[in-house]
Amino acid sequence: MTRLLPHPILTPALATIWLLLNNSIEPGHILLGVILGWAIPVLTIRFWPETVSIRKPVILLRYIAILLFDIIMANFTVARLILGNPDKLQPVFVKLPLDLTSDLAISLLANSITLTPGTLSARLSDDQSYLLVHALNETDPEKLIATIKQRYEHPLKEIFESC
Repeated sequence: MTRLLPHPILTPALATIWLLLNNSIEPGHILLGVILGWAIPVLTIRFWPETVSIRKPVILLRYIAILLFDIIMANFTVARLILGNPDKLQPVFVKLPLDLTSDLAISLLANSITLTPGTLSARLSDDQSYLLVHALNETDPEKLIATIKQRYEHPLKEIFESC
């Protein structure tokens, strides 16, 4: 069964993303979305180094909601900062120490940070012990680190790794 449907959660997610990108629920798009949602995981299975296991799906849903909320709020904050007085911005690089060990969880953390306007994952250390994060405007780097760890890293550890 796993050879025919290697990622049962990814297949409907890809089909849904296809429909959202096309802004259509016509039968042809639904069929093509389902075919792509099935074919992409099947054809890329050998490139997946580890089996993805979601330990706590409810926390994953909460994480997605928090991330979407943070993205929306950060858009308003960045717009206000840029349209206000950009000369007063205080950009900073911070080293975010990582508690995550899974490549997938680290990748999701880095992408979550980058998707949130005003922050950017700049570099992962060679030993994967820290992530270099750039913030557009931050006066308290320790607060930024604590926020990222609490809002993103801790839930990802619960979802994908044993705590």
